[in-house]
Amino acid sequence: MRVGLISDTHNLVRPEALDALRGCAHIIHAGDICRRDVLDSLAPLAPITVVRGNNDVGDDVARLPRHARIELGGVTIHVVHDIADVPKQLDGIDVVVTGHSHKPLIERRGDVLFVNPGSAGPRRFKLPITLALLDIDEGQVHARIVSLVE
Repeated sequence: MRVGLISDTHNLVRPEALDALRGCAHIIHAGDICRRDVLDSLAPLAPITVVRGNNDVGDDVARLPRHARIELGGVTIHVVHDIADVPKQLDGIDVVVTGHSHKPLIERRGDVLFVNPGSAGPRRFKLPITLALLDIDEGQVHARIVSLVE
């Protein structure tokens, strides 16, 4: 099962992001959507789990949940926008997905895989434009960062 991880789109859905997410069984958006149009663009590709980011203040996105916990392919995934809001107790969590920093990261901390897909939206400073793909196979999880803009 392939899961697309995207964050910090800030009103921008790049065609490269849509191409990279095609074929995913599920999409996780880790916040800073800014307008529901972003989710409407992603919805035809796969079911979406989404959390609210610090810039999600408009009426159409302000009611999104601050965190989500889902199970996909036998793997439990916790999603929150800011890594500072990750719970201290991660019992039963296999993957934590965050956004906010715009810095892509894949890091194992003990038994938990932390993934920040980076920002797929407007470029911030000199940070890359990225998303991530999470492959789940028989309970094993592998993540990789996908660069969207050279």
